[in-house]
Amino acid sequence: MSAIATRPAVDLADTPVVTIDLDVMEANIRRLQAYCDAHGIANRPHIKTHKIPEIARAQLAAGAVGITCQKLGEVAVMLEAGLRDILVTYNVLGAAKVRRLRALADHPGARLTVAIDDLAVARALSDAFAGAGDPLRVLVECDTGAGRMGTPTPAATVELAQAIAGLPGLWFEGLMTYPITDDTARFFEATLAKLDRAGLRANTVSTGGTPAYPRAHTVPGVTEHRAGTYVFNDRATVAAGAAAWEDCAMRVRSTVVSRPTADRAVLDAGSKTLSSDLQGQTGYGRIVEYPEAVIVRLNEEHGIVELGACARRPQVGEIVSIIPNHTCVVTNLHDALVGVRDGQAEVVWRVAARGAVR
Repeated sequence: MSAIATRPAVDLADTPVVTIDLDVMEANIRRLQAYCDAHGIANRPHIKTHKIPEIARAQLAAGAVGITCQKLGEVAVMLEAGLRDILVTYNVLGAAKVRRLRALADHPGARLTVAIDDLAVARALSDAFAGAGDPLRVLVECDTGAGRMGTPTPAATVELAQAIAGLPGLWFEGLMTYPITDDTARFFEATLAKLDRAGLRANTVSTGGTPAYPRAHTVPGVTEHRAGTYVFNDRATVAAGAAAWEDCAMRVRSTVVSRPTADRAVLDAGSKTLSSDLQGQTGYGRIVEYPEAVIVRLNEEHGIVELGACARRPQVGEIVSIIPNHTCVVTNLHDALVGVRDGQAEVVWRVAARGAVR
């Protein structure tokens, strides 16, 4: 991203405001892309972290092969913005959503792939795409240890893959999992062997997640990786050992609006700004200038900060910078993010896919 000729008129003292350090973000994009390139793995970043087409384009310019979306609303926004190669990592279920997917697949130049884990979903997709000019590419989502969605065993995975391969309008493209666990390699090794015996080929083996991305190359047959949070990083990725504080590009700038006691401060950033996600952390974000402080409670527009462990303490009117626990949710709470370089606003991005959860 090059500097723009005219800086946007943004008052960074008008808080709360979410800023993205452009130098840090660009370094994060380069770092993960370099890992993928070094191991011959395609990079397909997840846009759920930023929901901004301009940032997706920066990821593609760095070498990504396409993008990942979670919901069809995000797909629609990205297609409209000119992004074409999109993987949807969520069961598309129900007549209304299947109709929407079919219409999105007809978008000029669209190359859509979906991930599913159930035969009922496959049959509904087949009914919708049986008359399509090109079959819909389908990955089987596998539960390789996360205990969320996905086929539970290699045998169940191959059974669903065989069903997909036999349904009109569908093309069995391969396998997908999230995240990489200690069981992922074993699961995929067994599944790929069973697929081979069944005469099926997994053209795509897709792994996901930011904390585990340095392990992607150890997964048998891996062809691509999907990471989202890496673009900004947050308190949770630091806690997981996947980033350092200096790799966190997002800062929520917030003003101390009250000091009712010596040990308590109140910020103008509450649950509508920071989100209520703890992500296994103590408190609702790290105050960069006062790391010993703890944001102990959030109301809608108030962040309650415990200062008892602080050697020095903020004053009313002071602006602090918060590294959020979970950057993806923070993005979705705001209309815009402000890209900054050397402390100056350089670009304002509209969060185009904000609220696109359908």
